[in-house]
Amino acid sequence: MIKLYGLRMSNYYSLTKALLIEKGLDFEEVKRPPSQEEDFLMRSPMGKMPAIEVNGVYLSESIAIASYLERLQPQPALLPGDAMQAAKVMELVCHLKLNVELVARRLLPEVLFKQPVSEETKVAVKADLAKGMMAVDRLFVGAPYAAGEQLTLADFYTFYCFGLATGMVNAIYGEDLLDGYANIQNVLAIMAEQPSVQRVETEKSAK
Repeated sequence: MIKLYGLRMSNYYSLTKALLIEKGLDFEEVKRPPSQEEDFLMRSPMGKMPAIEVNGVYLSESIAIASYLERLQPQPALLPGDAMQAAKVMELVCHLKLNVELVARRLLPEVLFKQPVSEETKVAVKADLAKGMMAVDRLFVGAPYAAGEQLTLADFYTFYCFGLATGMVNAIYGEDLLDGYANIQNVLAIMAEQPSVQRVETEKSAK
């Protein structure tokens, strides 16, 4: 059985859990906060959430875990069969993660921990987010899903990346990051009804 290490508060933990459910895989949740202690670094070299364990082998980073799960359980497929189409899905995933979510995450110390970030950082984040959103918009299909007609990994990353990013932007700037991005809003609404996502969010709320 797969062991999933981390905390439900983490968006990437929740994303990984949703993928495990979507794939119909048996797994056990192991509550472990991020840590720089050696026993956790063995599971996740940067001490981040989440990590999984399979037969004594540990794997960290959500994209790596998602890739493993796709190969472990090919159905339901979350990547297109065509090599280029699959690569385009992963391209969108990278932009969502690197150029939107991780940029907005720089605001997290002030929003969650009341540790003010500098005005210089806020200005830089706002500019970088604008570029990131334009990049995502160029790749986003939204008809009806992020990458087209098929539910893919990009839809799960859309839900869990914007779940954090929109909250950070609203808290710091009082703005809606998704204003003018109807396609993204539509995918978020669809994913909120996805049974795997609903289970994750329900169990998170019940904790």
